[in-house]
Amino acid sequence: MKEIVGESLARRLVEWGVDTVFGLPGDGINGLMEGFRRHADKLRFVLVHHEEAAAFMATGYAKATGRLGVCVATSGPGAIHLLNGLYDAKLDHVPVLAITGMQETSVLGSRYQQEVNTTYLYQDVASYNLMVTNPQQMPAVVDLAIRDALAKRTVAHLTFPNDLQVAPAAEDPYRHVSPGTPPASAPLMSRPALPADPDDLRRAVDVLDAGRKIAMLVGAGAQEAPEEVLAVAEALGSPIVKTLPGKHVVPDDHPLTTGGLGLLGTRPSEDLMENCDTLLMVGTSFPYGKFLPGPDQARVVQIDTDASLIGMRVPVDAPVTADARLALRALLPMLARRDNRAFLTKYQKAMAEWREDMAALQDAGRDPIAPQYLMGCVDAAATDDAILTCDSGTIATWAARHWTIRGDRRFYLSGNLATMAPGLPYAIAAQHAYPGRQVIAFVGDGGFAMLMAEFLTAVRHELPVKVIVNNNNSYGQILWEQIILGYPEYAVRHREPEADFAAWATACGGYGVKVKRPGDVAEAVRAALAHPGPALVDCDVNPNEPPMPGKVKYDQAKHFTEAFLRGQPHKAATLATVARDKINELRS
Repeated sequence: MKEIVGESLARRLVEWGVDTVFGLPGDGINGLMEGFRRHADKLRFVLVHHEEAAAFMATGYAKATGRLGVCVATSGPGAIHLLNGLYDAKLDHVPVLAITGMQETSVLGSRYQQEVNTTYLYQDVASYNLMVTNPQQMPAVVDLAIRDALAKRTVAHLTFPNDLQVAPAAEDPYRHVSPGTPPASAPLMSRPALPADPDDLRRAVDVLDAGRKIAMLVGAGAQEAPEEVLAVAEALGSPIVKTLPGKHVVPDDHPLTTGGLGLLGTRPSEDLMENCDTLLMVGTSFPYGKFLPGPDQARVVQIDTDASLIGMRVPVDAPVTADARLALRALLPMLARRDNRAFLTKYQKAMAEWREDMAALQDAGRDPIAPQYLMGCVDAAATDDAILTCDSGTIATWAARHWTIRGDRRFYLSGNLATMAPGLPYAIAAQHAYPGRQVIAFVGDGGFAMLMAEFLTAVRHELPVKVIVNNNNSYGQILWEQIILGYPEYAVRHREPEADFAAWATACGGYGVKVKRPGDVAEAVRAALAHPGPALVDCDVNPNEPPMPGKVKYDQAKHFTEAFLRGQPHKAATLATVARDKINELRS
């Protein structure tokens, strides 16, 4: 049997070390699917129910493993569906290869059914973006696409017309010059860590040595350098603030950290940013500039492997383009150790108070159920190497504040795109990559409903993911954003009947339990986590629980009050919840 182009693609993916492709077949990729079938012993195809989920799974796989994620979709609508997940990969800087189908070359441009110019469609999301038109381009263009995705940590895209997919791989219909045949051996790619320039380090030391009140802000780019981050913070007497994608860089219970920053962050972290005179940013270009020090307040050192990300949010006095681990290791012996720990001690005390406040909100006696308590039960029952994936929305607040990074725990969510619905696909991808670890998706009812069919994917592929649905029967984050803007809520709560996602989980052949009473939460979570297969807890939580910022600004409080004065629905329940939260904090 002659090797077809679809098989040549599959073989080259295997040679690059790819072992999994997430996708959904269609008549626009039948030739590619035949290629995957011929290499099914080495290349696992994870069949999904929606192409958006396939792209999220590829992104989640890349985030969890650091390896290339691969997804495939048919021409037209299938390719369109991939885009949301691909933008998630692009904005969070993870390598993903998207493969799509295209109509036969003979009908291109004739407005054929489902004809969509995917190379135009993908020109913003994909760094490498090509329609393959000659078998002789294989496998060189596959190498180029993968190298681009890995080197730039972004999205690459290849689209294959139908007739080309089934063409003999050795065919040369046009007798064109070949782009060159790569060696038969497995492809290699050199990715040495980038060391810091000595002059850059000296400038950084000058800035840091001159500082009296130093803060560190670390992101996902520092996740391979936890020991170095802690060592530098200890030398500088600096508290460590973490971005949400960088949550697992440093344990949450470590005495040097003040937790997250921004609307989902902590009060000590926000205070710290307002009072520091020097900021060391490592592996982050934190997108919310209003939470960073003002240009006249603090001098800034920023370390990042991508020079284009340095100085995006605040003026930087000492840019260092380098790998975080190498830069911090080189920086450490050059720094003057701080014996005065007063600044650090101040924020350690503030963080101790904050932790007490957060613990107080995990009130088992509140009815309706407090979402903080639900997350607290998950945190208490999960293993020390558990992976938590999360959707965007109010649930991200509860996860950020009540999921404790300790041991080898990990945390993944859509960082810069902040899209809904990746929580379950991320979990499926992470469970596939790490079959021996506990993987938990903490999702809202809104995000889960968008791609809930993928729970069936987990059952069919025997992936024992655990899903915790924080069910407030509304789009909670949007509700509170409307209120903060000074508007009464509108069109953010679902009508009756309420969804019973536990029934869906059971219908899929998994374990499902519906929880409505506070006294049942802890046991339901423990039972689900102990179940050997896919399990889901659908927990009805207080729909009027506000995801309050760590530090409420005057304008936020003003708009909140104005919205209520204009006739905010559910006024009494919301005010009662806010009052109860404050009482619990004061009692702690």
